[in-house]
Amino acid sequence: MKPSLQILLCAPRGFCAGVVRAIDAVERALELYGPPVYVRHEIVHNKYVVEDLKRKGAIFVEELSEIPPTDSPVIFSAHGVPRSVPQQARDRQLFAIDATCPLVTKVHREAESHYKRGRLVILVGHANHPEVIGTMGQLPAGAVVLVETIADVERLATYARRPLAYVTQTTLSVEDTRNVVAALAEKFPGIAGPHKDDICYATTNRQDAVRRIAPQVDALIVVGSPNSSNSQRLKEVAERAGCPLVRLLLRAEDIDWSRYGAIGSLGLTAGASAPEILVEEIIAAFADRYTLDVRVASSADESVFFPLPRLLRETG
Repeated sequence: MKPSLQILLCAPRGFCAGVVRAIDAVERALELYGPPVYVRHEIVHNKYVVEDLKRKGAIFVEELSEIPPTDSPVIFSAHGVPRSVPQQARDRQLFAIDATCPLVTKVHREAESHYKRGRLVILVGHANHPEVIGTMGQLPAGAVVLVETIADVERLATYARRPLAYVTQTTLSVEDTRNVVAALAEKFPGIAGPHKDDICYATTNRQDAVRRIAPQVDALIVVGSPNSSNSQRLKEVAERAGCPLVRLLLRAEDIDWSRYGAIGSLGLTAGASAPEILVEEIIAAFADRYTLDVRVASSADESVFFPLPRLLRETG
């Protein structure tokens, strides 16, 4: 007889509006123009999604220099790109389509606005993340200073006499960002900030759901890729909330069953770039070993929708 297991399924979870838009952009381009469709960087940070699009005819590259002369579409990923990338595309007369998430574009516009007002822009984010590289690349070298931690803020004393503003990466931990922003405001009382929080609604909602569920369960699984910032932050939120066993897994085949033998309850969520089919796959894997009682733990309703990039809408 199989042991009983209650699964608390976090809601919302999985794909956000920006990810849906980016994936739809690649699939729509394949439908309209046929393969290949080139994509600069992973369209979203999820191996399953990327491999699926490869099978349909997408070719992923890290730099435009890897793309041969072509009339095929070239799509920029949801994370955004530095200004130099669209310029390179224009120089090569490539058919470029920008699938940057509109919430990332909002941060780009904020940074540009602060710069035009003579402010040095402080970017709260993770070094080398593509979104951070794209945001810093909106402005000339030296116009944006990256901080990751409160300790980084303490090292900013040399900027005390300059007009300052801050923006943030959209996929950060809400708690960590709040602490870093508080440190900035304390050190630089006149610093300007965004009119509305830069952390995207989906990041906030998914972290809130995990924060509620994590103390109630024996273990929690975050479905997502290791290189997904928002998925990694979900794992950290669950750990901080006191869940004794937290794992970030891409799919069911990655489950280490030796860790789950004695559990009676499991929390399950998915990063904003993880498809629901992988959540269902993990539930099915547990159903083979346990008698399940699956309950949805809802903390917010999401109805956000972003239309496709204009070039793909006009052709439809």
